[in-house]
Amino acid sequence: MTRNIRHRAVVAAAFLAAASVLAGCGAGSDAITNKPYSPTEALSVKRNGIDISQAFFLGPDSGATLPAGGATPLYLSMVNTNAGSDQLVGLGVDPALGTAKVSAPVSLPHDQRVSVGRPTPTVFVEGLKKPLKGGESLKVQLQFANAGIVQLDIPVITRSREFTAYPQAPGASAAPTPSPTPSATAGDEHGGH
Repeated sequence: MTRNIRHRAVVAAAFLAAASVLAGCGAGSDAITNKPYSPTEALSVKRNGIDISQAFFLGPDSGATLPAGGATPLYLSMVNTNAGSDQLVGLGVDPALGTAKVSAPVSLPHDQRVSVGRPTPTVFVEGLKKPLKGGESLKVQLQFANAGIVQLDIPVITRSREFTAYPQAPGASAAPTPSPTPSATAGDEHGGH
């Protein structure tokens, strides 16, 4: 092969390799990568005519612990798709976990989204019997006036990333402070001169 032919063969092979990679970019403006995406660990379910989304217990800051005796607030959104209105009247938890507190019944009109915990938390598990960290889940029963009991395993999410704007859980210990790492000085970077 002459040098010119080899050069053309290499260029053609590079073009074909690039074309196959770039073909995946042809999804246009509807590509999933063009849309905002915010993954979350929160629970979303539909049970007994109640659509429950973004359900989580707020845990401690990342690396910290909710101590025994502390509390964790419940956050969730609900839409009542049943014919009539309903109410969230209670929260059931295993007594070995702590005690549930619902400050007041939460009204659920037909087909309207209702947020629990925003702007102020009103549903808690209090008097925790053991320390609680993020990444665990709590078995609970949401008690509705008409829809009955809905059993769920709701995750405990650390107060980090998109959850840092939430108020700290009552009794939460502070996150450990990272210790500074040694860094090079300007003289070290340039060979000490």
